[in-house]
Amino acid sequence: MIEINLLPGAGKKSASRRQSVDFGALIAGLSGRMKDKFLIGAVAAVVVSALTVGTLYLLQTRQDAQLTEHRDTAVHDSTRYANFLKDRNRAQAVRDTLLRQVNIIRSLDEDRFVWPHIMDEVSRALPQYTWLTLLSFTGTPQGSNNVVVAPVAAKPKGGDKHQPPPRLQTDIPRDSISMRLMGRTVDIQALTRFMTDLEASPYLGNVQLDHSELAMDQGKEVTQFQLTISYTRPDTAFIRRVPLSLSVK
Repeated sequence: MIEINLLPGAGKKSASRRQSVDFGALIAGLSGRMKDKFLIGAVAAVVVSALTVGTLYLLQTRQDAQLTEHRDTAVHDSTRYANFLKDRNRAQAVRDTLLRQVNIIRSLDEDRFVWPHIMDEVSRALPQYTWLTLLSFTGTPQGSNNVVVAPVAAKPKGGDKHQPPPRLQTDIPRDSISMRLMGRTVDIQALTRFMTDLEASPYLGNVQLDHSELAMDQGKEVTQFQLTISYTRPDTAFIRRVPLSLSVK
């Protein structure tokens, strides 16, 4: 059967009707799909992920700004304190140099009367009927240590530029002084008393009897002895120094 459309434009209207979109059906389909729990979970995960990423980005940006500020402050403080440490090390070097010079002068002043002290103490403790035949030093003599030359400082290991320079040694080494004393006595008790008096001296100590033996002196029997004595430096607080005054007429 053949149909003829006698109405003009009727075909165009039906074509246009067929080409129109049914939005109601589309919305209904989407609402139906939204009821699916898996789709809801996926959308919620996307939203939560976006919020989390945004929050982390903001926190990271704020933390980066704080760390940058702290770094700039630390660099400024490091520069300022580096100059302060240089000035401090320079002041300490000057102080140590002056202190070493003062200690050198003090040690020389204290040790210039070593032998007068020894002779005075030995003469004071020497009992009657006892005489000396020899008084000399043993071991390293006084003045062997060169106290004027500054010790060589050890170089820092590793070459760390932030490590402070080595400090100058301000303590002055002291010579250990020992003496050998030989003498004779006609009374053995006088020898014991002599050793006790020497030990009681603030300048002498560690009195040791090396040996004693009988000997003849001008036809008389005497006791010949040998002592080893150490010189001790007393505390300066117990030494009273008075000025030496001379009367000139």
